[in-house]
Amino acid sequence: MATRSTDGARAPGTPYQTYLDRDAQPPTPGVREHVWEPPEGEAEIPVERYVSRDFFELEKRRLWPKVWQMACREEHIPEPGDYTLYEICDHAFIIARQDNGSIRAFYNACLHRGRMLRTEPGSTRQFRCPFHGLTWGLDGQLQELPCAWDFPGVDPATLPLPQARVATWGGWVFLNMDEAAPPLEDYLRPLPEHFATWGLSQSYLGVHVAKVIQANWKAVLDAFSEAWHSRDTHPQILPFTGDTNTRYDIWPDNPHVDRMITPFGVPSPVLEGQIGEGDILAAMAALGEGGRRPAGMAAIELPEGVTGRQIAASKARETAEAMWGRPLPDAPESELLDGILYNVFPNFVPWGGYGPNINYRFRPHGNDHEACVMEVMLLLRHPADQPKPPPAELRWLEADEPWSTATELGGLGAIFDQDNSNLPWVQRGMKATARRRLLLAHVQESRIRHYHGTLMHYLTGP
Repeated sequence: MATRSTDGARAPGTPYQTYLDRDAQPPTPGVREHVWEPPEGEAEIPVERYVSRDFFELEKRRLWPKVWQMACREEHIPEPGDYTLYEICDHAFIIARQDNGSIRAFYNACLHRGRMLRTEPGSTRQFRCPFHGLTWGLDGQLQELPCAWDFPGVDPATLPLPQARVATWGGWVFLNMDEAAPPLEDYLRPLPEHFATWGLSQSYLGVHVAKVIQANWKAVLDAFSEAWHSRDTHPQILPFTGDTNTRYDIWPDNPHVDRMITPFGVPSPVLEGQIGEGDILAAMAALGEGGRRPAGMAAIELPEGVTGRQIAASKARETAEAMWGRPLPDAPESELLDGILYNVFPNFVPWGGYGPNINYRFRPHGNDHEACVMEVMLLLRHPADQPKPPPAELRWLEADEPWSTATELGGLGAIFDQDNSNLPWVQRGMKATARRRLLLAHVQESRIRHYHGTLMHYLTGP
């Protein structure tokens, strides 16, 4: 697929497209495609979008009720009657599997006096209010109205539980409160096409860790929307991470999705020509088994003419084949190894590739505009002829508990601790700055500019 780019500037070092050309297996068209056009959104962003209570209230009214939000995984509710809960700011939902296998999202409130119907996930045939006993069936129809004689003129048939729209993709369950919103398949474009070969039907939630971060949800999302902070925040990954040669993709006709792809198994441009291929592997091994980072490679001796990227991709192929339960000889090195991160507006970040796949979700922490919940979810694969394993239980980290204590994250925990060392101070600094606008880079922070353009469309549009 042809490359279309008007970025006008490029970091020194090897371009990402060059690595794709050198790899033995060509990438799929979706990964090969490079589309970058100057995104909507200001090159400078007012700090009030991160620190203002009024702006947060505007998001509550005009953003969250209008967008598709990833709410859970299908394996959280595998059987009829299974339900889980999802909350965003003041909104709360019961997401329930129906007898016919479909999924419904009910507003989690009794229609009598407003008491929440459920406070914990579980399995049931009906939703009975603990306050006065009004009872709705699994399908949301009112089954019992205690003291019905005292509600003259009330027809139980007219009191079903209100619902949000529900749609699924790749095992993820999404909801939307807006009946006028576009269908999920249009909203996600081009994800369904790009992810088609990456085995999402064989995926399941293998790791789920969450922590409250003392920063606005957008400030935390920003930190995972660019790679050039690696030099100062994550210096240990520079020997195997092409940070400033990350490729950024902005599709001008789709405001809800953008992407960045960071090459792994290659040095940062600041180290090109200064380290050997064996140093690349040693640094990867030192990081540990961090989700997508193949471990145990430091002792591998490179044959003449073999690169660290080739060995790293080979190890990643072995990991993927063990998960999938079959050979993957045609899987491209780029899709086994590189960081392929998509943003799904407003707050869901799924990684592409053959897995394991990292996924992030960033939500306001209740009604606190200066704190958010950051979730890290790893999608694993199971052989196609075996049943889907149950989802991992959510592990909450306490305020003083580092990400690195979640050993199921492998080496990723230390990376997130480094990010967390910045984020509360970003929030504090935005309140302290005399310059009330944040300066954004032209290319490397174009995804931040892109989603801010979409954000302001929702907040200021009709």
